[in-house]
Amino acid sequence: MTMFPKLFSPMTIRGVTLRNRIMSTGHDTVLPTDGTVNAALIEYHRARAKGGAGLIVTQVAGVHETARYTAHLLMATDDGCIPGYRALAEAIHAEGCAVFSQLFHPGREIMESADGLLAVAYAPSSVPNERFHVMPRALPEPLIQEIIAGYAAAARRMWQAGLDGVEVVASHGYLPAQFLNPRVNLRSDGWGGDDTRRQRFLSEVLTACRAATDESFVIGLRLSAGERDDDGLTMEEALTACRALEPLMDYINLTTGTSATVGGAVHIAPPMAFAPGYVAPDAGTFKRALRIPVFVAGRINQPQEAEAILTAGRADVCGMTRAMIADPEMPKKAQAGLVDDIRACIGCNQACIGHFHRGLPVSCIQHPETGRELVYGVVTPTEPKRVMVIGGGPAGMKAAVAAAKRGHEVTLWDAAPQLGGQALLAQLLPGRAEFGGIVTNLTRELERAQVRVRRGVAVTAELVAQEKPDAVILATGALPRVPDLPTDGQMQIATAWDLLQIKVTPGAHVVVADWRCDWIGPGIALRLARDGHRVTLAVAGTHAGEVLPLYVRDTLAAEMHSAGITVRTYMRLYGTAGDTVFLQHTASGEAVEVEDVQSVVLALGHTPRDELSETIGAMGIPVRMAGDCLAPRTAEEAVFEGLKAGWAV
Repeated sequence: MTMFPKLFSPMTIRGVTLRNRIMSTGHDTVLPTDGTVNAALIEYHRARAKGGAGLIVTQVAGVHETARYTAHLLMATDDGCIPGYRALAEAIHAEGCAVFSQLFHPGREIMESADGLLAVAYAPSSVPNERFHVMPRALPEPLIQEIIAGYAAAARRMWQAGLDGVEVVASHGYLPAQFLNPRVNLRSDGWGGDDTRRQRFLSEVLTACRAATDESFVIGLRLSAGERDDDGLTMEEALTACRALEPLMDYINLTTGTSATVGGAVHIAPPMAFAPGYVAPDAGTFKRALRIPVFVAGRINQPQEAEAILTAGRADVCGMTRAMIADPEMPKKAQAGLVDDIRACIGCNQACIGHFHRGLPVSCIQHPETGRELVYGVVTPTEPKRVMVIGGGPAGMKAAVAAAKRGHEVTLWDAAPQLGGQALLAQLLPGRAEFGGIVTNLTRELERAQVRVRRGVAVTAELVAQEKPDAVILATGALPRVPDLPTDGQMQIATAWDLLQIKVTPGAHVVVADWRCDWIGPGIALRLARDGHRVTLAVAGTHAGEVLPLYVRDTLAAEMHSAGITVRTYMRLYGTAGDTVFLQHTASGEAVEVEDVQSVVLALGHTPRDELSETIGAMGIPVRMAGDCLAPRTAEEAVFEGLKAGWAV
């Protein structure tokens, strides 16, 4: 008897039976290299199908040449795509999972082109996109008909390839939603002017897709249940369209937000600042109004969250995409009741959507095997050795797990009383509590891998000699960087670590000096502001959070604006005198003074702790380094290097 009876009940849609209600929603993986399905994409989805997903919806497939919104888009515009999709469908079906493909045209939502030139974007009317600064060209009617035919031809190819269905993407302000939106569709011809004519494009697309396939083929629609933007499609407008189009579709897959604006786009992959399952109440409104199945997505990370949504009657299927990016075996573990073994997504967005925005293949900071299934998909046993891992942060924890899985006898040593390293500090920042989940998840993996753990022990060269390991993995982390600043000693100067560990009491006006431009500086600034301090954040970059994933950065920007934090860009810290902080403009070199300041908090990066590396190497013991002791960076590099070090022993 499963703990989650609704989640693991089967469901039939037209001619397709889903074994459970867990769906991997369509998301761009950047794994394909030439616009077609490849081995890396197949293995990525196979892992999630094997892990127990009920339905996999593959990433968007362009239906027309004008649909190329990125340089790495899968295309379904000619029959050459069929063999790749057939191989993908066969791999997913072999694991007992159903598979649909998204069909896509972005309209005015063009991010980039293959050669760096700005593309001509097409939309119902010449209404600009704010986020990408695109002014589209109004679609002439012959091109509208050509694009509709493209949807139908793409659906036929997916049907011929053996997929179970297609999902027309009208979410997030893409082309079909642009036709529905009266503030974007300003036409007065047969494609705009009233609800019926604005719905005509989607009506003809869905009708053409059905005519191009057969009666057992599933045709669904993805739509934002309101785009959460002043000029976006409202929930009422979306529901009106769904009621009108309901006879033409087999299900509705609901999300929220729009790609057209910075504030609306954060909902495409909402970071940890948003509550789990926050779109479900909106989905419930659609569920009560419609007869067809309703799917929903939006930070549904845990099986208990999905079960609650289904039990409440708010949806029939739950999108749990990032949950399965973090743990492809989440469905099987949940069905078996092994909930403590699930590697829960922490909503950091760093290696999933963050990679996509940088044009890199999908992965996960907690599970770097994701997107690298061809390399790390199968653990290869090796001749057992005694392995000593020094350092209990994410790098050391992952290294210990990886080495133990290969059959080594592993002991993890850490000087602190609690494992986790800097992740323990990260979780103390406002809105970052979930980041501590990386420690919880890795701790459970250590237990399952039967790694011996020694806490509260500072490893010395003498201890290494006493233990006589066959190999050492050094993951000793880093310390805050404190440069030698010109100061008269009157200003309180502390590190971000000092503040989070409550070693200092800051004054009324605090300058946070942020060299890294990541989440530490803004997080410290927000914490201080919420404690009643006046805060100036001085960042050595073009904007706060410059190196962060876009949606994390944009959410932080909104929070800092609401908190009244003053952000000064292009600033490096120079020194202090009295109650004045001296900064220097990084572009002009000119001096900048901030007066009436009582405290400076340094977020100036870290320096590695690697003092044992040469000593251990001199003992003749093979030593590998991972994480910040090698070079201070982020948890993503730390965990991946831990994986590589564990595999290399």
